[in-house]
Amino acid sequence: MPSFNKVILMGNFTRDPELRFLPNNTAVCDMGLAVNDRYQNKATGQWEDRPNFVDCTAFGRTAENISKFFAKGRPIFIEGKLRFEQWEDRQSGQKRSKLKVVVDTWQFVDSKDSAGAGGDQGGGGQPSGGYGNRQQAEASGGGWDNGGGGGHEAVDEDDIPF
Repeated sequence: MPSFNKVILMGNFTRDPELRFLPNNTAVCDMGLAVNDRYQNKATGQWEDRPNFVDCTAFGRTAENISKFFAKGRPIFIEGKLRFEQWEDRQSGQKRSKLKVVVDTWQFVDSKDSAGAGGDQGGGGQPSGGYGNRQQAEASGGGWDNGGGGGHEAVDEDDIPF
């Protein structure tokens, strides 16, 4: 039976990315993301955020770029796949396991001006949503709407049905 393994997340770094190198000189970047799950509390009727903490790992050039451009608290958009890891705890001898996300591509989410770092591209050669094209878009009267369509209008949270 075929299977499909794809993860798409947008969240904030819970700590600074940790870059290291394997013996074959491959870069590895370990990071933690906080991704909120928004729900309406039935008792109070108020919208609340439930944080989920996700461990992620990137390899190669992707790892180097994430380590270079990101720090604790900064938002990121990533695409990747789930990987199940198992090991034996050295102290207790018990088997441990966890699911983590292996990052394939990434994109900047915040603006270049507010972040203090950046570039023209997100990870994996994917456009970052207009970093390098802001002046072009504004000069042509196209606004900053990330391609095609008639711009973006803010949506009130009360209008979202979930």
